[in-house]
Amino acid sequence: MLAHTKISAEKIAAYRATDYRFGEGAEAITLRIDEASSALESLYVRFAYTRGVFITAFNPYGEVHGDEANEAAHLRLGRELKGLHAIVIEGAGTDPRAAWPQEKSYFALGADLDAVRAIGRRYRQDAVVWVGRDAVPQLILLH
Repeated sequence: MLAHTKISAEKIAAYRATDYRFGEGAEAITLRIDEASSALESLYVRFAYTRGVFITAFNPYGEVHGDEANEAAHLRLGRELKGLHAIVIEGAGTDPRAAWPQEKSYFALGADLDAVRAIGRRYRQDAVVWVGRDAVPQLILLH
């Protein structure tokens, strides 16, 4: 995390409490900040990658936008992530307390952190969830 940020402590706490889920059915994986994921470790082995990022284009800066704007941004983000030569998997960020609606997202297996930080900033996101070799998700604040 950044030492100095414009993001409120409440918002950061909400991001840290979010379930970051991607994939479908029995192969779906749920990531939680600072909790190692053995399912993700298995995915790393399966595809010979050791990094990935969970990112959304929904609701820039955590402010609610309309469905049409969110869906269009989501599709653009998916195309951009595929351009990084990553394996792009559909997902959603979900508030386990259901205080806010889920946001469509992607997990980009193999994506470079610097590239994804830049993409996240272009899509005016507060943060991305980075997962390195240790398979422990980290919240990376972007501003």
